[in-house]
Amino acid sequence: MAWFNFIPKRTESDSDTDFLTVHGRQIPLAVIRNHRARRYLLRLRPDGSARLTIPSRGSVVEGRRFAERNTEWLARQLARLQANPVKPKQWFIGTGILFRGEWVRLEARTNGETGTVQFGGEKVRVPNVHGDLRSGVMKHLWKLAGAELPPKVFDFAAAHQLSVRRVTVRNQRSRWGSCSRRGTISLNWKLIQAPPFVRDYIILHELMHLRQMNHSARFWREVENVCPEYQVAGKWLKQNSGLLK
Repeated sequence: MAWFNFIPKRTESDSDTDFLTVHGRQIPLAVIRNHRARRYLLRLRPDGSARLTIPSRGSVVEGRRFAERNTEWLARQLARLQANPVKPKQWFIGTGILFRGEWVRLEARTNGETGTVQFGGEKVRVPNVHGDLRSGVMKHLWKLAGAELPPKVFDFAAAHQLSVRRVTVRNQRSRWGSCSRRGTISLNWKLIQAPPFVRDYIILHELMHLRQMNHSARFWREVENVCPEYQVAGKWLKQNSGLLK
């Protein structure tokens, strides 16, 4: 935990949301003013977002500078989190999730007795915006994946003159995709959380199994021919797979 001494004045606390760039990657930064705090504090939350605590006499500008001075410390904490991810069992307003490769926060907009959760341009109706949002948001993400991934597979298959019999979108625990000898491609719905170039790599990877049903050197040459940046995509998955919910 990074810190800086400061003498506080105790009054009411408030909060705001910002983003912090860490090694070229933007992560959500919750700015919290805590009038009992004696110093600036920077913590990494289990969901991969950061929390900056500002004492009453501190300023947001100085707090931001403090956070930016400690990005190397934060990068090390992120690396540890990715190696041993701690997934929150419940999602609430303010929880950060990956969506299309970007960190977004769950936000609420109430409407009478019903509520709407918003993130990354998406809106999800939920019965209680103050309760656990995980189930409703995950169902929405899975639905998006089911609508978007199969057409991508068929488009790529047509472009590379391959025949795909069927595409399924599943909740695979340890695989991003699979391909059967009969031409069925199965994809993990969590690909909707990955950047488009990573999603495309997985699709192309599975399609190339229609040419080589193995992971031989010949197979990887096929992958490289259709996806020259496949190693970059693979590296992204290795570094961030623990953050996909």
